[in-house]
Amino acid sequence: MPHRRPPTTRAKGSSSARGTFHQRYDELEARRAALVVRLHRLGENGQQHPGYKRALKLLNDTYRKSKLAQRLAVLQAATWLIDVLERITAII
Repeated sequence: MPHRRPPTTRAKGSSSARGTFHQRYDELEARRAALVVRLHRLGENGQQHPGYKRALKLLNDTYRKSKLAQRLAVLQAATWLIDVLERITAII
């Protein structure tokens, strides 16, 4: 067929470079746990900010509902928000 794509071949090392599903899952869970600890360290000033609840929602509800491939993006968003909250609470 003229518009048919050629079959793709996977390199032998590509799956081992990414790691197994469980390795990637465990790595993401460890990053999530570290972010939850950072969030709880903000204290009373941080907990009063509306962004605190949003960061918790990202790390819990949104993270759990996302597929494994999307969870990294959720963690990056939560990291950014926690960075902002840390800067705001340091000023106050």
